[in-house]
Parts: sequence; C-alpha cells; structure tokens
Amino acid sequence: MNLIKSPEEIQIMAEGGKILAKVLKEIAAMVKPGITTLELDRAAEALILKYGSRPAFKGYEKFPYSLCASVNENIVHGYPSNQPLKEGDIVGLDLGVLYKGYNTDSAITVAVGQISFEAKRLLKVTEKALRLGIKKARAGVTTGDIGNTIQRFIEDQGFGVVRDLYGHGIGKKVHEDPLVPNFGKRQEGTELKEGMVICIEPMVTAGSYEMKRSDDGYGYATRDGSLAAHFEHTIAITKDGCRILTAP
Repeated sequence: MNLIKSPEEIQIMAEGGKILAKVLKEIAAMVKPGITTLELDRAAEALILKYGSRPAFKGYEKFPYSLCASVNENIVHGYPSNQPLKEGDIVGLDLGVLYKGYNTDSAITVAVGQISFEAKRLLKVTEKALRLGIKKARAGVTTGDIGNTIQRFIEDQGFGVVRDLYGHGIGKKVHEDPLVPNFGKRQEGTELKEGMVICIEPMVTAGSYEMKRSDDGYGYATRDGSLAAHFEHTIAITKDGCRILTAP
C-alpha cells in the first residue's frame, strides 16, 4: 500500500474533512439531557448526505450506523441506542466521511449538561493531548515520538492511556498503515514522511487503561468502569509540519 498521498488527494481529503468538521459540530450542538444517541446518528447521516458525501463507518466491519457514540465508561466504537442521555454524562462522538473516494475521521467527547470536575479535567486533558500529538507530527519524527509525547502528558495528569487501540493511516480505506499509538518510546515505530495522512486519536481513562468489550458486543469500555474520553483529527504531513484536515 502506498502511504504517500499526492497534493490532489490531500486536497480532496481536506474538502471531505471540512464536511466532517461541520457535521460533527452540528451534532455536538444537539447533545443535551434527554436526547438519544440513535437520534444523533440519524441526524449525522442526514447531514452527511445533505452535504454531498457518504458515511464512512456505515457497513464498515459490519457496523450498522454512521456515528460511533460512546457514553461514560465506553471508550470507542459504541453503538447508538434509544437510551436517553442524562445530565452529567459524557459522550464520545466519532464520525467518518467518505468524499470522492477518500475517507476522513474525527472525534470529540462532549458534556451532557453539567458534568463533574473530574470529567471536565478528563475532557480537557484528552483534547490537549491531541493538540500536543499534532504539534509533534512532522516529517522525520516517528509514530513512537508522537505516542511518547501523548503518553507522558496524560500520565503526568494522573490519567490512563489505552494500550490496545491505536490511531492509524487513512485514505481510500478507513484504516491504513501506519499504526499511530498513544504511547511508546521515542524514535520507535514508523517514520513520518511528507504526504502521509494519519489519524491521531488519544483515548484516555480516568482509572485503569485496561479495557473490555462494551455491553453492545462491538465497542470497548474501561474494565474498571471509569470514565473515558476520545478526541481525534485527520492530519496530513507537509513540508512545513502538518495540516489538520478535519479542523472546524
């Protein structure tokens, strides 16, 4: 598989990324106590189609929805459900868009009404970890350099870093090489080169980083029941550093 995308391919992905960012922002604004994640999924799919693209996740590895919605202790890949969200919940919204044959992928974790101080810290730290990982990403560094930067920051804040799930390359397929861990050692892993497009996505836990299958049988949850948060952007490696393709 060719990991290097042409400037024309990256531009198509940037156009798809703008659509994704717009949809994700609109879906996040809908989050409030009483709404269901199934309603969010239906709204996300309708918006994606309205803006001239297709849901990247629907049908991928038998996933039947457009939106991954992971509530509280659920880390990623949660099935949308008809269970209403409650005041104090947090919900991870992970969405992919297929536009002109190329995929982009992005995620945020959103508060449902007023949340606890610890939940606020978890969201803040996870989002900052993503920013630090993106800042580190440039030609010549390795995926281990990015993972090490993310891990050290998160663990310094007293949170856990999920070890069994990774960021990834992306393009014509949702998941491509290389794997992009949120932990690791400097100078290990794959060296990034200009033209690569990757997803950086810290998955952070308030307790142990150990995980298990979610109750829905598809997603993943923390083994100890602690809260989890997830933020993600699709980025392209450029001669000057990197370009966030899914920035709002």
